[in-house]
Amino acid sequence: MPFLGQDWRSPGWSWIKTEDGWKRCESCSQKLERENNHCNISHSIILNSEDEEIFNNEEHECASKKRKKDHFRNDTNTQSFYREKWIYVHKESTKERHGYCTLGEAFNRLDFSSAIQDIRRFNYVVKLLQLIAKSQLTSLSGVAQKNYFNILDKIVQKVLDDHHNPRLIKDLLQDLSSTLCILIRGVGKSVLVGNINIWICRLETILTWQQQLQDLQMTKQVNNGLTLSDLPLHMLNNILYRFSDGWDIITLGQVTPTLYMLSEDRQLWKKLCQYHFAEKQFCRHLILSEKGHIEWKLMYFALQKHYPAKEQYGDTLHFCRHCSILFWKDYHLALLFKDSGHPCTAADPDSCFTPVSPQHFIDLFKF
Repeated sequence: MPFLGQDWRSPGWSWIKTEDGWKRCESCSQKLERENNHCNISHSIILNSEDEEIFNNEEHECASKKRKKDHFRNDTNTQSFYREKWIYVHKESTKERHGYCTLGEAFNRLDFSSAIQDIRRFNYVVKLLQLIAKSQLTSLSGVAQKNYFNILDKIVQKVLDDHHNPRLIKDLLQDLSSTLCILIRGVGKSVLVGNINIWICRLETILTWQQQLQDLQMTKQVNNGLTLSDLPLHMLNNILYRFSDGWDIITLGQVTPTLYMLSEDRQLWKKLCQYHFAEKQFCRHLILSEKGHIEWKLMYFALQKHYPAKEQYGDTLHFCRHCSILFWKDYHLALLFKDSGHPCTAADPDSCFTPVSPQHFIDLFKF
C-alpha cells in the first residue's frame, strides 16, 4: 500500500481488507483517545443539567486549582525515558535520514536516568544539567523538559537519601531558579514551551527542593572501627592532595583540628592552583601577604571567578569520530568482551573515541 513517511524504508501504516475496501488499523492510543472524548462529552451533558448555583459557588476553587491541575496532568503523563547506550548524531538530512538530532532528542534517548545511579557519572550529569539550565532550557522540547525535571527530581531524592554531593545540587537549583524567574517574567519575549502555569509550579517545586536541602542534617555515624582520624598524618595529607575542588578541602578541614591544620598548607593550595590554572593567569591576580608571601588559597578562589577550572569526571560520554555516534562506554564489558559500547566499524575503535565534556555535549548540537 502507498504511504507517507519520513523514511522511504519505513513499513508505513497497518491496513486490513474489509468488504468496503482497505482500511487503516487504528492504534490502541487512538481508540483510548476516542473513548476519553466520548466520556468527556457525556460528563458535560450531565453537568450542564445541574443547578447553576453549584458552579457559582465553586468557581473560585476551580480558578485556584487550575495551575496545580495543569502541573499534575503534566506529571502523570508517561515518562519518555529510553535505555539506549548510544545514538547517531546527524546534523543534516539525507535520502535515508530525514531531519537531524537535536539536544532535546539526545537528552531523551541517552540513559541519563541510570547514569545518576553510577557514582562515576553523577557529577558529569549534574554539570550537564547545570549548563542546560543556564543557556539551553528553552531549546528543549516539551518532552525533553519533562524528562529534565524528572531526572532532576531523582537526583534531589538521591541526595536527600544518601547525603552525597548536596553542594553541587544546591548550585544547580540556584542557577535553574534564576533562569526560570527570568523566563517567567519575560513571557512573550522569550520562547517558553508549555503552559505558564506548569512553569510556575515547577519553580515552586524547585523552591521546595532548595528548602529541603537547606534543612538537610548530616547524621553522625556510630562506628567502633577505624576512622579517618586514626590514620597517620602522611596518609591524611595524601588524601587532601588528591582533591581537585577547593571547597571539598575546606569542608574536610572542618572535621577535626588535625585536618584543619593540613587543609591550610600553602603547598597544598599551590598545587591546586597549578593544576587548574596557567602561570600567566597567576601574574594577573597575585595576592601577597604582609610578609610578601603568595596567598595561594586566596588566589585559588580569585582565579576561579575569572577563569574556568579544569573539569575532572570519573566517567563521561564518548564520541566516535568514525561512526558519529555518542555513547556511554561500559568499561567492564570493554575489558571482558572487548565491547566498544556501540556497533563500531573502524579497524581500531579505541583510536576513534573522544571523551565528551558537558560543554562539548551541548556544542555538538549547535547548528
